[in-house]
Formats: sequence, structure tokens, C-alpha cells
Amino acid sequence: MAELNAKDREKLRSTQFAYVDSKGGEHLPIHDEPHVRNAIARFNQTEFESKAAKERARRKILSAAEMHGIEVDEDSNIHRPSSQRRAASTERRPPRPRHAN
Repeated sequence: MAELNAKDREKLRSTQFAYVDSKGGEHLPIHDEPHVRNAIARFNQTEFESKAAKERARRKILSAAEMHGIEVDEDSNIHRPSSQRRAASTERRPPRPRHAN
């Protein structure tokens, strides 16, 4: 894998990383083919602040892989979306009337 020294890393824009945490920490560089391959390999070793952040990073890595002509195995963990469960509805409804027996 190509080395990325501190000086070269500082030259990268934040958009050239799959994940930027809330403190500005940049993770998983995806600016060239070797680093995209590395991001794919290290995706499950990276800690994310939320499932949404992990999903955004997953999509960015897959997009970068496509752009660099890298095929991602369909059985790969990065190929499958993170499981996010949402409530069917967050809308508040009035309580049902109770029937007297």
C-alpha cells in the first residue's frame, strides 16, 4: 500500500476521506486506488460515532471504488448497508378511546 506521510495527508481535503468525525478527525483516506482498497479492508475496524456516519462512509467508499474501477465483492461487509431500524412512524397519535364493559 502507498504510504501517506503527515505532510501529504495535510494536503488532502476533508472530502477525500470516507469519514470525518465531529472533532474534525479524518479517517479512511479514499483519494487514490490503493487507499480506497485499504479503506475497504479497514472499514469494519473503524469506530464510527453513529450508524448514520458509518452508512455515509460506506457509501463514500463504494462510490470511490466505482470511480477507481475497483470491484467490491457482494459478500463483503462494506457492500451491505448497515442495519438501521427506524420506528414505523414518529407521528404522535391521539390515544384510542376505552370501551366500558
